[in-house]
Amino acid sequence: MNWLQQISERIAAVCGQDSAALFVTPDQARELLELAGVAAHTSGNRTNAPLLCYVLGLAVGRGAALSELAKTVREAANANGLGSSKS
Repeated sequence: MNWLQQISERIAAVCGQDSAALFVTPDQARELLELAGVAAHTSGNRTNAPLLCYVLGLAVGRGAALSELAKTVREAANANGLGSSKS
């Protein structure tokens, strides 16, 4: 079990939630790390990377699809002439 799974289990226990609902899949981890990179590089401020991931987590927790949110972030970054070309 990796660190993120272990901390997710502890967080789930504190919140009274199912720990499986908080696990990040390898695909989700890759997506989030790539989006964090977009946030850091396009904004010029590295602190936007974890903050974007937090906002994405809030949105996903409220029913949004990570894939749609990722598309939105990339489109916004590209529209500003600053973003990643990955779609």
